[in-house]
Amino acid sequence: MAIRPIVKMGDPLLLRVADPIEPEEFGSAALMDLIADLKDTMVAMNGAGIAAPQIGVSKQITIFGGFKSARYPDAEAVPFTILCNPVLTPMSDEMADDWEGCLSVPGMRGVVPRYTQLRYEGFDEHGQPIDRAVSGFHARVAQHECDHLFGMLYPMRIKDMRTFGFIDALGLGNLPDE
Repeated sequence: MAIRPIVKMGDPLLLRVADPIEPEEFGSAALMDLIADLKDTMVAMNGAGIAAPQIGVSKQITIFGGFKSARYPDAEAVPFTILCNPVLTPMSDEMADDWEGCLSVPGMRGVVPRYTQLRYEGFDEHGQPIDRAVSGFHARVAQHECDHLFGMLYPMRIKDMRTFGFIDALGLGNLPDE
């Protein structure tokens, strides 16, 4: 459909809780068009995932996975997922720190603690239930993308601001934005 502009950190839209997908919206042409725009934008930006607020739409829908990300060459593949109205439940208290970036925070990276195992529930684009237990990179991506639906950006989760900065200044090479 269309590659949409990315909403950047500082825009108030990224700090609000997005509106849930209503039952009558599942399977609609408008939702399918939004998903197509999300996918086109994610692929064009070489992202690991993207959420509707990042393209200016306050709706609880995110997509992630589906291809090996050049930004995370050592990470396991994550299946392509369309997730609406998500609920995330940690499956243990174990957390791990790792580098993250974001299309809405271009040129920067930070070390973010995330649960290593979690369950996510929600719905696909047709309103069919999704219930998955995931770990590792899949769990990290799901948490990062779902944060966007609840007004949270990854820098808000960083515990040590010495691990947050511009990619080149941090010595992380010439990585593209998330």
